[in-house]
Amino acid sequence: MKLSTLLIGFTAALNISSIKAFTIGTSQQLHHHQSTSSRQNAHSKPISNEPPPKNIVIIGAGWAGLSAAHSLFKSDHNLQITIVDAAPRVGGLVRDGFPTVNGTSQGEAGQHGFWDNYHNIFNLLEELFDGNLDKVLSGYAEQGQYSPRGLEAVWPVYRNQKKLPTGLGQAVYTKFVNLSPLDRASALPMALAFSDFDDSEKAWEKYDNVSFRDLCIKLGISKKCYDEIFEPMILTGLFAPGAECSAAAALGMAYFFVLKSQNSFDVRWCKGNIGKLIFDPWVELLEKNGVEFQLSTKVKGFECSDYDDGRITKVVCSASSETAKARDDCIIEADSVIFAVGGAALNTMVRGSPELSKYSEFRKFSNLRGTGVLATRLYLNTVLDTPYSANACWGFDEGIGMTMFDITKLHEVSNSTGSVIEIDYYHAASLLVMSDEQIVQKAKRDLDTILSQSRNAHVIDAAVVRLPQAVNWYSPGSYANMPKVQSASIPNVYFCGDIVRSRHGSWSQEKAYVTGIEAANKILNRKDGFGIVPLNADEPHVALGRGVLAAAKSLAVLGGAKREPSIVDFLW
Repeated sequence: MKLSTLLIGFTAALNISSIKAFTIGTSQQLHHHQSTSSRQNAHSKPISNEPPPKNIVIIGAGWAGLSAAHSLFKSDHNLQITIVDAAPRVGGLVRDGFPTVNGTSQGEAGQHGFWDNYHNIFNLLEELFDGNLDKVLSGYAEQGQYSPRGLEAVWPVYRNQKKLPTGLGQAVYTKFVNLSPLDRASALPMALAFSDFDDSEKAWEKYDNVSFRDLCIKLGISKKCYDEIFEPMILTGLFAPGAECSAAAALGMAYFFVLKSQNSFDVRWCKGNIGKLIFDPWVELLEKNGVEFQLSTKVKGFECSDYDDGRITKVVCSASSETAKARDDCIIEADSVIFAVGGAALNTMVRGSPELSKYSEFRKFSNLRGTGVLATRLYLNTVLDTPYSANACWGFDEGIGMTMFDITKLHEVSNSTGSVIEIDYYHAASLLVMSDEQIVQKAKRDLDTILSQSRNAHVIDAAVVRLPQAVNWYSPGSYANMPKVQSASIPNVYFCGDIVRSRHGSWSQEKAYVTGIEAANKILNRKDGFGIVPLNADEPHVALGRGVLAAAKSLAVLGGAKREPSIVDFLW
């Protein structure tokens, strides 16, 4: 195995520990990252002139649902698009509008950013803001990592460093304070797994049945390296411990967020609450183009045709909040239905719908589950001088991931009399049962541990946002239960979201956005990839490493193996 390929694994140990649950990245200069062929693919011709269905019902108003609606209305077809969501505000998991304890402000579900490979979301922002992304996004800045013993690592702005091959660049420029070179070097065998896992269906089937922790143990990664690098990465990126997360999901996420290029981990943050700055203008654009929103509305059932194909013809809805109780139940005509919800919500819908649960494809969704997130925002009476405005944290609670953000700096609040600090926890079911007062006290104690200067500061208000089972849990074996973009059982049903299978290679909010376009493409009979900016090709040394390993596996088949072996086959 060549040294350049081995560096991929080395970099994984160095860099992937601060993936943030609610923050997704983009590049300030997206068009410099897109090849001509990528743009041509994003604007290829439809493959059919067959008119699309007229009435489209989208269940879910997050990134995926709004993306599907956006792609559909731009098709110039005469469509009636209705988005239904049980929440009073759009945005899904990342929505805002949560009141603080004292009612003086409104918080949101985490702090939101846009990483370098979020090409499609970045294109949307350029459209919404006429290319002026500085209006809503911060500049780039260093990021920190803390444990209870203090600062552990610093991630630079990689685009400001001399460009090196991916893997080498991150290894050279990332600054670790306490982790020894020997422990970091123990991650070198991870290069084999990154070279073997190519995001194909076969690769997912191999690696999805193995937990990420077991993979690390088999590869000989040191306990210190795993505990201080890989476990925090999984807790803040996949929202659960490595022992309970698919190795396939971990490898895919790490490659997308960190190793695709040297700049992959560079991030710009939303300058304010994402609902007000991004979702409100987006909803206004959709409504101007005829998209109808039915918020505070939950789906309670479906009516299907009497024919053999069992198409959904109506979506039955009811009010989902006390303020909407006076409204009568409604029935929405449907030629096509898009489920743009997470795994836990899909699970609930299937269990409550005999129209869906009679199909084995849908019954598999009952195995999908989510994990809990706790978002807190502390309003202090003094201004803190935080060294880094965005930070990943580990070691504060066993089995729980954590991040800390200086909202005052990220939102560029001037003349502030006190800092606003966001502290979020992942795989946090054990914390969600605490009272608001207990949660605020815990968050303040953790902040005091990270920054001793905060010990003299007092909390004058706080937002506490509990999100039980809100984010998808990529447990070992879960890939087999995930939906494809189009249902194989009900021909007019489609799926989008980051729980949906896709070969695009993106993750989290970018994947949700991309699969929204993929669902629209299916409905409109368009070619796969229409309107989607693909990820850039692997860098030459990465492609070479994968090519060498693929050739070796082919030779194994010629030598008598029944099927192409993988690293997993050798380790187990």
